[in-house]
Amino acid sequence: MIKTQFYNFIKELQETITSRLEEIDNKASFKEDQWHREEGGGGFTRVIENGSVFEKGGVNISEVHGPLPLAMQSYFKVGDVDFYATGLSLVIHPVNPHVPTVHANFRYFEMYDKQGTVVDSWFGGGLDLTPPYYLYDEDATHFHQICKTVCERHEVADYALFKEKCDAYFHNSHRGEGRGIGGLFYDYCKASESHSMEDWLDFQKDMASHFLDAYTPIAEKRKNKSYTKEQRDWQEIRRGRYVEFNLVHDKGTLFGLKTNGRIESILMSLPPHVQWRYDHHPEPDTPEAQLIEVLKNPKDWVL
Repeated sequence: MIKTQFYNFIKELQETITSRLEEIDNKASFKEDQWHREEGGGGFTRVIENGSVFEKGGVNISEVHGPLPLAMQSYFKVGDVDFYATGLSLVIHPVNPHVPTVHANFRYFEMYDKQGTVVDSWFGGGLDLTPPYYLYDEDATHFHQICKTVCERHEVADYALFKEKCDAYFHNSHRGEGRGIGGLFYDYCKASESHSMEDWLDFQKDMASHFLDAYTPIAEKRKNKSYTKEQRDWQEIRRGRYVEFNLVHDKGTLFGLKTNGRIESILMSLPPHVQWRYDHHPEPDTPEAQLIEVLKNPKDWVL
């Protein structure tokens, strides 16, 4: 079964990712917390804190099931159905403001009628630099090139479309700016006349397996770069925009809260140190202002 294949895959991937990030940090390690959901299912939350490279981060997997709550029935425009959802979600907040925060999510969803027959299923997910605090074009190009290369191996995937969806989704409309410089975002990826769910599974596994290739070279390149208190302040101000998006716009956060997910695991993505300064704007012609310009006007990083 696809759901079993995918869940077994993300269990192994969680171990691979956390082990590699621990190697890079070389100080802190991930602590695992198993949790159970009363209505069915649960998950494994792994959190790293106060490291030499990573100030806070989480790499979580979950597998939940049961009756779809009324609020989500309305959201999906369905009746009284059961559901199954599994996925890996991660957010990593670095200490150094020259290292970008990164987010990734790879998930699978099924709905069943009361006889237990699958009536709908799809994959979704993506990965994005969200945000970088200082813009390095070569880092953005590297991240997007990995995403594009994986997409080009799979007929079901469309890098240009998924990149456009990422820019559109991770957008703080109340600020008129992107949460970061994007990556990929895709959802409701279903079987069709030309592509099977196995095709989508292959793409999902390939993309998830290359998360480390996309992010860790950037982290290793920038982790020892010197920074000032002013740059650290800027990092915390930009983290505030990240928090705003997650609490105001993010559908994954909403789904977790509406399905009685574990609050600590849902909100583990929030950074430990954040600032909201009143009416803050960077000085013109500074690296900070350069970042804002790109966040307001997304650019193509690879051809």
